Formats: sequence, C-alpha cells, structure tokens
Amino acid sequence: MIYEYKVVPAPKRAEKVKGLKTTEDRYAHALQELMNQQGRDGWEYQRAETLPVEERSGFRSKGLVEQHMLVFRREKKAVDAVATPSHTAVPAQPVLTSTPKPPAPTEPTVAAQ
Repeated sequence: MIYEYKVVPAPKRAEKVKGLKTTEDRYAHALQELMNQQGRDGWEYQRAETLPVEERSGFRSKGLVEQHMLVFRREKKAVDAVATPSHTAVPAQPVLTSTPKPPAPTEPTVAAQ
C-alpha cells in the first residue's frame, strides 16, 4: 500500500465548551474535534510529535521552541498510487521488411547545338 501523510499543529488552547469545566476536558474536546474532522476527510491518526523549530526571538536573535504536531495518513487513491517504473524500456528500432525503392530515373539531357 502507498500512503500520503498530513501533519497539522496540535491545538494550542482549550476552547470554551458548555458543560466542560476543566482545562483538560476542554483541551481534550478541542483535540477530539480536530481528529474527528481529519477522520471524516479520510485521514487516520498515527501519532503526536514534539519537534524543535527555530524562530526569531528578537530583532537579531533566534531561539528554539517546541511545536506539537499530529501526524495522519491515508491510502493514496488508485490513480495517484500507480508507481512509475524506475527504468523505461527503449522501444526497438523498426525492422525494414521491404527493400528500398531504387531512385527514379533521370531524364536524359540533350546537348544544345
């Protein structure tokens, strides 16, 4: 099987939802909504990754921050999944099955007198 992958940032904050009081519950709901939306689009959740990313922290300085990413995958469609061969066969040169025609006779030239 051939897969394609999608990486999206994890939610940074918990949204307010009626009936959910704790930050953990609200964050879980936000994460659940994001994952369900990806699932409706055919994406299967694989894992969460925390990766370092360099970003500006001032006018001239840079610093490392961590980004939390969610990795999804889905099977590529049959049309997209056709793998191109690593080598292409060169077609053989056509074989001549008839002999070439002799050149057409030229008209005799008559010398001017």
